[in-house]
Amino acid sequence: MTRRLDSLASNLANANTTGFLGDGLKFDSVLSATGATNVAFPIAGADYISLAPGAAHRTGNPLDVAVRGEGWLSVMTPDGPAYTRDGRLFVDPAGEVRSVNGYPFLDSGGAPMNIDPSGGEISIAVDGSVHQRGKAVASIGIFTLDAAARLRRYDNSAVLSDREATPAGNFAKNGLMQGYLQRSNIDPLTEMSRLIEIQRAFDHISACLSMTDNAQQDSIRSLGSQA
Repeated sequence: MTRRLDSLASNLANANTTGFLGDGLKFDSVLSATGATNVAFPIAGADYISLAPGAAHRTGNPLDVAVRGEGWLSVMTPDGPAYTRDGRLFVDPAGEVRSVNGYPFLDSGGAPMNIDPSGGEISIAVDGSVHQRGKAVASIGIFTLDAAARLRRYDNSAVLSDREATPAGNFAKNGLMQGYLQRSNIDPLTEMSRLIEIQRAFDHISACLSMTDNAQQDSIRSLGSQA
């Protein structure tokens, strides 16, 4: 319950973080075959990151992009490529396309992107191709991650994967939407209801422990009076 409470606290704190994916905790069961009848015991399983996409909302900023479907954007960090659904792009004076934390965005080949800062209006197509004055000048990489990949959180709302991502091929499913950003996939009302459930569970556990302690004390007094 404490681990669930920690994950809920993190989710609620990031309910308004662009591209944030919520934490979850799964529970497993273990079978004991020590007797004639198997007995199942629930145990706390591993933490996981929910990959459900957040809703897209329109910003009107031509340097904002939202990823549709299961695709990811990629940025180069000191720890290698990280993957994010935070599509807030910035073009520095040198023309490098960077994230809000200053990491270079990567193209489909895994190389940093460059755009002419004075090259005119930027248009971004669904396949990630970037156009200025009617000419393709760069391409934003859209990637997919292996379903079996183990993810761990990185800076902002990015994740690191233990398996290499692959460039997306189905842009109708995993394309970009210019002028939009993907919200967090956290529903604050749902998380608050879960928080109430956990609080009630803590209350029940506390009451059970108190009853057990009282019963133990009564037994000790009863046995002591008979000694």
